[in-house]
Amino acid sequence: MLDAKHVQYEGVSFATHQDGDVMQISEEEMAVPQHQVYKTLVLTGNKTGPLVGMVPLDMHIDYKKLSSVSGNKKVGMVPLKDLVKTSGYEHGANNPVGIHARHNYPIYFANEAREAGTIIVSAGKIGRSVRLNAEDLAKLVGAKFADFATETEQ
Repeated sequence: MLDAKHVQYEGVSFATHQDGDVMQISEEEMAVPQHQVYKTLVLTGNKTGPLVGMVPLDMHIDYKKLSSVSGNKKVGMVPLKDLVKTSGYEHGANNPVGIHARHNYPIYFANEAREAGTIIVSAGKIGRSVRLNAEDLAKLVGAKFADFATETEQ
């Protein structure tokens, strides 16, 4: 899809491991800072229904801020058991381009993505990602940048 829209990108691979019921990127083996890698999180809002929030691996979503930005009174994560039927992807493989093409859900990027310029997002398979310009990706998927990321608690 990126090729068809003439969006420049570079493929990136990460080592993975089984963590309970899901496969995860082995963060301790990553050759890039976690702040450059973005997780694509599928949520649901009480007014909008499904929506997508994208934040760096080392940050979380502030639900109150994302609720406000997205026009909801409340947002929460889609339950893991409902993720594939909601997004079309398994946990760890959610891809904003594919979700946009299949469902056209509202997508929000944390402001950190705009500040970073180049980010890494899932390519739709666990362990496979793409590095690309955040502005180009946001334009392709109709995403809005907003302030809703919060530091991960240690």
